[in-house]
Amino acid sequence: MFESISQALHGVFAHKMRSFLTMLGIIIGIASIITIISGIKGTNEQIKQNLIGAGNNVVTVQLYQNDGTYELGYNGNPSGVATADRLDKSELLKLDGVEDVSFYHFRSYAENVFYQNTPFSGKLYGIDESYFFVNDYQVRQGRGFTEKDFASAKKNVILDDKAAQILFGSESPIGKVVEVMNEPFTVVGVVARSSEFEPVINSVSDYYLYMDTAGGTFFLPDSTWPVAYRFDEPHSAAVRASSTDEMTSAGKAVADYLTEHLIASQASQNGFSYRSDDLLKQAEQLQEMSSATNNQLIWIAGISLLVGGIGVMNIMLVSVTERTHEIGLRKAIGAKRRRILTQFLTEAAVLTGIGGLLGVLGGIGLSKLIAQFMDTPSAISVPAILAAAIFSILIGLIFGLVPAIKASKLNPIEALRRE
Repeated sequence: MFESISQALHGVFAHKMRSFLTMLGIIIGIASIITIISGIKGTNEQIKQNLIGAGNNVVTVQLYQNDGTYELGYNGNPSGVATADRLDKSELLKLDGVEDVSFYHFRSYAENVFYQNTPFSGKLYGIDESYFFVNDYQVRQGRGFTEKDFASAKKNVILDDKAAQILFGSESPIGKVVEVMNEPFTVVGVVARSSEFEPVINSVSDYYLYMDTAGGTFFLPDSTWPVAYRFDEPHSAAVRASSTDEMTSAGKAVADYLTEHLIASQASQNGFSYRSDDLLKQAEQLQEMSSATNNQLIWIAGISLLVGGIGVMNIMLVSVTERTHEIGLRKAIGAKRRRILTQFLTEAAVLTGIGGLLGVLGGIGLSKLIAQFMDTPSAISVPAILAAAIFSILIGLIFGLVPAIKASKLNPIEALRRE
């Protein structure tokens, strides 16, 4: 085998230009496929990151009525839906795929929230002790909430970095007093997400998807929520899954548990239930739409591999004709038919294997170049590289089979008569 490979390499380098032109179709085909697959993978990762965000595997579980989320700020407190603070959170942590759970109240648009005469138009959350951990927030200034803040319903508030920038600019917000529903709250801290995720906004729909994060967020201890809004409200839940792939199942498990334990039968008949935001499913749907188009490009690029394979067959047939005397001589001194067949198949496989390797290197370089100059996402796929390398060798074996069989069937006497 090693001798056959050595002879094949010698033949490739003995006719460099002819070998390169023969490999060109393989190189272009493999490079095209690697580039396209890298673009698909990069786009899919971009879609997943844009929807899931910082990558902390958190899925939101909210109260629904029929097919839409129930907006507590506009529709009032629903009858027959209990608050989640009476639940044993340890039971939720036993559910498959659930790493942690946090309960919270929220307003998607904060009304009657001011600092002096400046209104705040972002989000308002009433959170429990684990909310910042579950959602991957870290304190950047001041402090977080303490047990005393929750136990005594102290009117303290924490801002995220966007809200702090909007209301206070470069001035420190710590110790300042803001009004929430005409109640004074003291700013004790500023938080920000640990990761530096920024969604990529390329369209109007992307803008509306992320615009609710632009105004920043106020966080209150959930025990002070009734101070501001005068009554207890049903909770939403932030569920941290143990992995991204388990977000869907973990979110559904928590939603089903909350529906069973917090919603009375009458409220259930009125269309109330808890449901999770299946962002992973949305990402998969968008990925499928993207991949369906790009898969067509892969098939088109595959045509060049077919052309390259035909080129390999052609050059190997020429090689058989050129080496007829050599084949006859080898058979005359005892070379078996299988030995001749193996030699020509090895030469074809080596030729296309080198072409495949050059195609892989070209595809990696091309995908990096396109990503840099066109500002598009790209991610190198190792399985695609391995598959391309193996496929290029298979092309050599398949298209080299006919010339190899022809060479192995030559009559040694007739072959020796040819010059």
